[in-house]
Amino acid sequence: MNTDDINLAYKIRHALNDNLDNLPASTTDRLAAARAQALARKKADAPVRAKSRQRAAFDVSSLFSMQWVARAAVVATLLEMVAGMVGVYQYQHEQRAAELAELDAAVLSDDLPLTAYTDHGFNAYLAQQQQAQQQPQRAQ
Repeated sequence: MNTDDINLAYKIRHALNDNLDNLPASTTDRLAAARAQALARKKADAPVRAKSRQRAAFDVSSLFSMQWVARAAVVATLLEMVAGMVGVYQYQHEQRAAELAELDAAVLSDDLPLTAYTDHGFNAYLAQQQQAQQQPQRAQ
């Protein structure tokens, strides 16, 4: 709540308290009965637990507590997940580098000059050559 809300609540409470004396007796009796009924239904307050003992600077029993084991398990799981993601990234990076190296080797070891791959007429020539090679195979 901000200060404006708190101020409004105080003003409303003050206005209600000012007019409390002007209410009829039957209304105040009904309000008192409703308040008593509401208080009877109210849950009992939970007892407040105060820590009476102080922990030592180094407590051996805390090393074997289940909270520590649970936290260690969560940290270990997160570390394994990060290590797995790094491993997958490295594997994919190596595969991509190997594919690019294979492609580069195939292009560089070919008898064609590199400018032939950028010529649009050469692509049409290759398409015609592939069609010509497929037609004699179909005739056989």
